[in-house]
Amino acid sequence: MFGDALDLKSSSSLHMTPSLFMEEDVRLVASVTLCQGVSIGARTVIQPGAVIGGDGFGFAPEQGRWVKVPQVGSVRIGPDVEIGANTTIDRGAIEDTVVEEGVKLDNQIQLGHNVRVGAHTVIAGCTGISGSTVIGKHCIIGGACGIAGHLTIGDGVVITGFGMVSRSLAGPGVYSSGLPITESKVWRRQVARVRNLESLVQRVKKLEGVAGPEQDEDDDRPDNT
Repeated sequence: MFGDALDLKSSSSLHMTPSLFMEEDVRLVASVTLCQGVSIGARTVIQPGAVIGGDGFGFAPEQGRWVKVPQVGSVRIGPDVEIGANTTIDRGAIEDTVVEEGVKLDNQIQLGHNVRVGAHTVIAGCTGISGSTVIGKHCIIGGACGIAGHLTIGDGVVITGFGMVSRSLAGPGVYSSGLPITESKVWRRQVARVRNLESLVQRVKKLEGVAGPEQDEDDDRPDNT
């Protein structure tokens, strides 16, 4: 089912399967692939090479082999969304993968199955979001971030570029990870020191044990009671 004023650019290179739903003023640029059951909201723009609704990465171990888990959900894209070139949004395993109203996705982003991206969030290129993670509304996620699966990122969270997110973030706030680029010889020293942190912590604990607990300055005053 298609709304009015559907704008198909280079329509000969579009790949659309049955059971699609698109509202009015949707713009599909060259080589866009829309898989079965995908829903696209009004005024959404999808740039070249995007694939919406391919199977999620779902496999289960069985007798030493990986068995594919059927991905029976789909993808729902809200209105006023822009999806960059070569971005892929996987269909849900059971429920749908959802991109809410006004979301802006840069090029070469990967959204795993059952991810939900809140309204008016922007995500820069080469970021990957693993399955079943929920991103809040009005978030800003920098380029080349990696976000683990089954996490919740709160509304208004900002994650700077190259951020590695392995736990949920309640937000709002600005979060960063990783070391900025520096000369190789400096970087090697920094990494070596990080590797030695655990032994340093143990040495400090031993020294503290020998010295005994710190005494408050008031403890040396005579008791006037």
